[in-house]
Amino acid sequence: MFSLHGEPVSTGTEAPTGRKRRPWARRVAVAAAVLFVATAAISVGTGCSPVYVIKAGWAEAKILKARRPLAEVILAPETDERTRGKLTLAREAREFAINALKLDVGDSYTTYTELERDTLAMVLSAAYADRLASRTWWFPIVGRVPYRGFFDLEDAQEEQGKLEDEGFDTLLRPTSAFSTLGWFSDPLLSTIVRYDEVELVTTILHELSHNDLFVPGQVRFNESFATWVGRTGAIEFFCTRPGGGPDTVWCNRARDRWHDMQLFSRFIDSLVEELEDVYGDSATTRGDKLARRQAVFERHLQRLREEVRPRFLSLTFSGFDAVPLNNAILLSRMLYYHRLPDFDAHLAGSGGALQAAIQSLKTGIEGVDDPFEVLPAIGEPEPPGL
Repeated sequence: MFSLHGEPVSTGTEAPTGRKRRPWARRVAVAAAVLFVATAAISVGTGCSPVYVIKAGWAEAKILKARRPLAEVILAPETDERTRGKLTLAREAREFAINALKLDVGDSYTTYTELERDTLAMVLSAAYADRLASRTWWFPIVGRVPYRGFFDLEDAQEEQGKLEDEGFDTLLRPTSAFSTLGWFSDPLLSTIVRYDEVELVTTILHELSHNDLFVPGQVRFNESFATWVGRTGAIEFFCTRPGGGPDTVWCNRARDRWHDMQLFSRFIDSLVEELEDVYGDSATTRGDKLARRQAVFERHLQRLREEVRPRFLSLTFSGFDAVPLNNAILLSRMLYYHRLPDFDAHLAGSGGALQAAIQSLKTGIEGVDDPFEVLPAIGEPEPPGL
């Protein structure tokens, strides 16, 4: 139901005892109502287990219940200085999203939830082995998405085993953040606060951008758009904020990571282009395609290690080649890194003004079947400095 990184107005409904429900109870009631509709729609229209939806909704309800006002946590005497500094930075990032980027963020990140675990959830994705196509699931509001989130590791592993038995490539990975797309007041989670300062701000801007723009059924665009907003927004935030500047460590770190993201985006897109030729060859059998894809995997992984990775300034993407590559892994990366240099070219075409670039992109995609069509296609030549 959610995208994996405003709250409805309370009706003041009375509890059976005659006392007004506490604020969190009203929120849980709203969540339960949405969950009921979602469960009915899924069970009737798609065959997706309503048990999964109920578990996800209950886990989200517990997160909502545990929220505390962010200002209260910052001022609390038990909050250590390191956490207090990061929470203060998070508030600044939210204000930056509102005032500088003009994002409609609703009430997200005005509260904080301390989780009892290091990982928020596990994200499971699956893909067909002989073509670059994801196994998708349909949910209300967001449409079809190529992943499912699990708050229980055993449930995720059980579903992963079922998909692999059916012949799908799979990927199970942890996530520390997600967005409810403005349906609820998303809290800042302790799993995000563990990041360093640049990743903290980047993640907040990434998730808040989903509140502002989310195209149903266009997950690859939504996530790549959010990656662009998060990364370039972090650069603007750290390089222009009071006490910051172009020569500060955080500014340079944000720039270096965006540089590396674009390099990796080019690498992924070139790998995908060659694989599509392999999978699109109708004269070959499924077995031949799997053999040819393995040769493509090995050749591009060697290029990653020998040609691309030495050019990274800050990141390594070591997890990409830590396990045997498959289509699920590849497609999961494509969700977040597709055509990032073209997003950057769009920003340059807007005079480097991120807020203007976001607004013109939102206007441009209206009525367009493929939102990527509005981006300039800069092609294979790399821009200066990459």
